[in-house]
Amino acid sequence: MIIEGRPPPSVGTYGSMSIAPHGTGYRARTLYRDYDGVTRRVERHGQTKGAAERALRLALRDRMHVGAEAEITPDTKIAGLAETWFAEISAQDRSPGTLRAYRDRLDRQIIPALGNLRVRELTTGIVDRHLRAVRGKHGAALAKLCRTVLSGMAGLATRHDALEHNPVRDAGRLSPGTPKRVPRALSVAEIRKLRAWLNDDEKARERDLPDLVDMLLATGLRVGEALAVTWDAVDLSAGTVEVRGTVIRVKGQGLVIKSAPKTRAGFRTLMLPSWAVEMLRLRPLGRPDQTVFCSVLGGLRDRDNAIGDLRNALNAAGFEWVTSHTFRRTVATLMDQSGLSARAAADQLGHSHPSLTQDVYYGRRIANTGAADVLEVFG
Repeated sequence: MIIEGRPPPSVGTYGSMSIAPHGTGYRARTLYRDYDGVTRRVERHGQTKGAAERALRLALRDRMHVGAEAEITPDTKIAGLAETWFAEISAQDRSPGTLRAYRDRLDRQIIPALGNLRVRELTTGIVDRHLRAVRGKHGAALAKLCRTVLSGMAGLATRHDALEHNPVRDAGRLSPGTPKRVPRALSVAEIRKLRAWLNDDEKARERDLPDLVDMLLATGLRVGEALAVTWDAVDLSAGTVEVRGTVIRVKGQGLVIKSAPKTRAGFRTLMLPSWAVEMLRLRPLGRPDQTVFCSVLGGLRDRDNAIGDLRNALNAAGFEWVTSHTFRRTVATLMDQSGLSARAAADQLGHSHPSLTQDVYYGRRIANTGAADVLEVFG
């Protein structure tokens, strides 16, 4: 006759507690079957029976391991969870702009407010109050981005069994903020006025803004893409420029060219209007691998600094409503007004799926979208 032994407790469960005097207080202990399948004795101490029992129950609640060494546990600080999550998504195929936006939310809103909490303390109520505070101070759009980041962090903690569920999903909905202003593009007359002002302004010339703005208007490039254009990507004879990447700032490395634009459709070669070709021809020629719009010392130019310089110049010129994105919208609007297709505009701007233009074919690379002829009007 075979007598079977008592089956082991289920993973993540424990047996009865025993509480007995120990030293000057009490000791509470039990057997707990960890997530690696090993049953271990767990004990905690307290001045009273109740204190010892509460300490043991708290320890059992937090005893959630993934294997022997979990990166994320219930006792991990939110600041540590944030860094682990950001390292994970940084290894994915995310656009530099998205990573920069996520990093800013971590550094400016999430870590300062929640960083010292433990993962197990990240409740729906705490998340809800934090998001409402962010909305009240910074607006609905930024609060929604914080919610996206927090949800990703909580999802990582859930996968590590440090949280039972994602508390961000149950947080209250964020009411919409102030309606967005109607998108506006520059008219041909406004473009000519702005270009003339930039060429006449000494500070704008010192910061190399006239030619940079011309490049943005001639191509519809993003600022980071324009700053990443190297001389070997420009063919003055053919009148083309190849878009290969974008300038980003990497923590611990500084400014680098990420050899991938924002989207897969971002790899493109564009025809230039004749006035843009002439502008490039008059610039001092640099090394083949040197950027066309470099810093004073000849290195990469910081995107954020360039946008800041541009913002100051636009304000001084009386174009407070204009942003760097307005130049892209202007190119697309002029193409539309000239009867060019939304697909051609998508190819020009490097859009993959956006609502601004129709979907484009994967990997589509069209050099002559028709924009060059349309943009001759600025010359």
